[in-house]
Amino acid sequence: MYIGKAHRYKIMNGLMRRMRIIIVHGGAWNIPEEDKESHRNSLKEALAAGWSALKGNGRALDAVEEAVVHMENSGVFHAGSGASLNSEQKVELDAAIMTGDLNLGAVAGVSCIKNPISLARYVMENSKHALIVGTGAQIFAKQQGIPLCDPDELVTARERRRFKEGLENEFGTVGAVALDGNGNMAVATSTSGTYKKMAGRVGDSPLVGCGTYADKERGACSATGHGESFMKTVAAKTACDALEKEPDAQTAAEKTLQMILKRTGGKGGFILLRKDGDYGIAFTTPAMARGVMKEGMEAPEVSV
Repeated sequence: MYIGKAHRYKIMNGLMRRMRIIIVHGGAWNIPEEDKESHRNSLKEALAAGWSALKGNGRALDAVEEAVVHMENSGVFHAGSGASLNSEQKVELDAAIMTGDLNLGAVAGVSCIKNPISLARYVMENSKHALIVGTGAQIFAKQQGIPLCDPDELVTARERRRFKEGLENEFGTVGAVALDGNGNMAVATSTSGTYKKMAGRVGDSPLVGCGTYADKERGACSATGHGESFMKTVAAKTACDALEKEPDAQTAAEKTLQMILKRTGGKGGFILLRKDGDYGIAFTTPAMARGVMKEGMEAPEVSV
């Protein structure tokens, strides 16, 4: 498991200094050596896009959407363009976005949307629902003026080759958490799900509390890994709740993942951000693509 440093913002004159921060991940499992450099580059670009939205009086919500949109468009990860294929050689995408005041929007099983994370935000802001799936989500997209794409546009030659050759590849869910200068938090997660999943299967990413969760009273978490295990343990909310009893976010992330591994055998990773800016990045898989950009840093820090 990766053990990162705990980061806390200083308390000055009894007032919390509102520092801006954004953390991203590009999936936790196996990352082939030939894909590592493209992962690093895309993470840096996603952090730059998110940080640009966060600067000044920017909002955490805009920052996480921008970062995830970039990763969906990159073709590097199994989200948006570059999606993995299900058992029927089709694309089905899931995404969720949430703010610390418990506003939520999510979509699942969509196949004609380039940026499901943006559609999830439309669900949050322009509907009375929290989760819309399949053809209903695509009808809603058209109502909102979001163009539909040919599903084949979402599939790279890399994924067609890997499917044909039976090359199992689990990496690729993307996510972001952010805290803005006004103390607002947001999280976004987007995925095409597990390799050769059954048609219609939905994982943890679009399910509130499982793969995606934010609560201004605690923190925000985006998860990646074995979705069924994360659903059974309500992983993202469990990690956020652990922020209340553990000394720092890193410990909360690590202990929650170890609990999930012990109880279900499921592996994965978290990016976990506490309301004061302290954060943790942890995983129980062989690798995890991740990166951070915060106030005082000259350039993003990324690692695979």
